[in-house]
Amino acid sequence: MKSRCAIAIHGGAGKIRRATTRLERPALERALQAGYRILQDGGSSLDAVAAAVATLEDAGVFNAGRGAAPNADGEIELDAGIMDGATLRAGGVAAVRRIKNPVAAAREVMEHGRHVLLAGAGAERFARQRGLKIISTSYFHRNKVSKYGTVGAVALDRAGNLAAATSTGGIAGKLPGRVGDSPIVGAGVYADNAACAVSGTGDGELFLRSVLAFNVAARMRYRGESLARAGAAALAQVARLGGRGGLIAVDCGGRIAMPFNSEGMYRACIDRRGRCMIVANDEHVSA
Repeated sequence: MKSRCAIAIHGGAGKIRRATTRLERPALERALQAGYRILQDGGSSLDAVAAAVATLEDAGVFNAGRGAAPNADGEIELDAGIMDGATLRAGGVAAVRRIKNPVAAAREVMEHGRHVLLAGAGAERFARQRGLKIISTSYFHRNKVSKYGTVGAVALDRAGNLAAATSTGGIAGKLPGRVGDSPIVGAGVYADNAACAVSGTGDGELFLRSVLAFNVAARMRYRGESLARAGAAALAQVARLGGRGGLIAVDCGGRIAMPFNSEGMYRACIDRRGRCMIVANDEHVSA
């Protein structure tokens, strides 16, 4: 019997004022629908998360893709990762500057590369060879739109396969060359059909140290915890290290969890029953 599909996305965690949702809410809705349409048409969870994250990258209102925050030198450096829960294949790019959609490059690394993670000029050369769009630095927004961090998506398709993708511009003012958790398997992105798919947003260094995304899946597989309990426990471990942030996750039964310990988190989902919601902070923004 085919499973029902489900998808969740996020636009970053942090302090979010209700007034700031004017731009972010429509972008979340577009990304959510872009991914869900693929699932409804029988497409793969990989296609769905890639489409959703690319839409968020293109929106220019999140700290990813076009809206990425600059580093300490005023330059843009982007990270992204993607993982297939059916095969445990994964791909990532780090510290890239001119790839329009880093999530697409991460997928190319996963599907056509010899490695799991490529960085810097080598990643850009690979992306160009694979025919991906390379842009000039003038493409990136240099405005005062508030940045709330990483974007990501997780999905379950009708075939029962899970996938996750995460993309970010990293910490505003970071040291050049800094790579966060987003492209790292098990830290900012993880998917395993035996457990769940996870995308994180928050204090990347602490997500790396706590292996946040894998921690959720491991708790489910080895402790038998529910998705909700595993997600909350993994985030609590980050909090004990002094970290803040959130995650989105979907399990192999289509259940969704979106916990966070920051003041707010842009998040949206369509669950296995087809119910849609878009929220920021603890306020219900859309249904």
